[in-house]
Amino acid sequence: MLRISADQIEKSYSTVKAVNGISFEVQSGQIFALLGPNGAGKSSLIRMLVGLTRPDAGEISIEYKGEKLSTLPQRCYGYLPEDRGLYLDRTVRQNLSYIGKLRGMSATDISEALLYWCTRLDVLEKMDDNLTKLSKGNQQKVQLISCVMHKPDLLILDEPFSGLDPVNQEHVLSILTELKQGGTTVILSAHQMALIERLADQMLLLNKGKLVAQGSLSEVSRQLDPQQWFEVSFAQQPQTEALQLLSAIAATKLIDDHKFQLTLAPGSSVSQLLQQLSSVAELTDFSRIQPSLHQLYLAAVQQHNQQTTADAEGVAA
Repeated sequence: MLRISADQIEKSYSTVKAVNGISFEVQSGQIFALLGPNGAGKSSLIRMLVGLTRPDAGEISIEYKGEKLSTLPQRCYGYLPEDRGLYLDRTVRQNLSYIGKLRGMSATDISEALLYWCTRLDVLEKMDDNLTKLSKGNQQKVQLISCVMHKPDLLILDEPFSGLDPVNQEHVLSILTELKQGGTTVILSAHQMALIERLADQMLLLNKGKLVAQGSLSEVSRQLDPQQWFEVSFAQQPQTEALQLLSAIAATKLIDDHKFQLTLAPGSSVSQLLQQLSSVAELTDFSRIQPSLHQLYLAAVQQHNQQTTADAEGVAA
């Protein structure tokens, strides 16, 4: 079993506070996603988790197989860093064999792992090619193999989908899901919101080192979008006067003559909305709109940037 906790951790570089009072917990067997734009603090957070840097303040706690540890044992995790670390002037086989030895694998285990993973990720025929000859996508596959070949209990992946085409992104998503089902814990950062929406059990959205939202997809959606959005259709075009009556409980946006998008006002209920709609015209369709994680992410970062700017201007004044 594995559990990782971060309590109010902070990290600064020169005058930049890269991570500012972040707390979270990762449970065994979860896929935990770190989200945010470039410079949000994701990579800084990951480097602290693997022990490459230490927090300036706060604490990271690790429980592994019943023991409380200050750092992760190397054999227990696979790490894909932001700055890739393989030797470009060596072959795929040489790179992966070397990493396997560093992880304490036997020659037999290394050979079996290379055959299995290079076959699964379609780089078996490139085993004796130098990495310089490989495409960016195939280099990324080799990097991923270097992380999983020793069967770690924890994967920490900084942008694992980078450089992969959509087909291979789907392939890696399937592999990560399969590893999770086998009990592997995964911590990853990524920009591909549509993939994260399908993959992550828990997520943490950062912007400029600060927490914006945290939790499951449904919890994050509620935090980022407390308003409720609906799409409604009427049998005939409603009268303007009837629509105006809706304004007290919902903002309306015309989609076409018979269809509208509604945003429920704070303090108003769905039952109130339905009652009001029934007096507008004959209702033929009523459905809740669930914004995508990508839409929520963009809106939340924009709002957080605006709030940060306003706070800074207030302090300056």
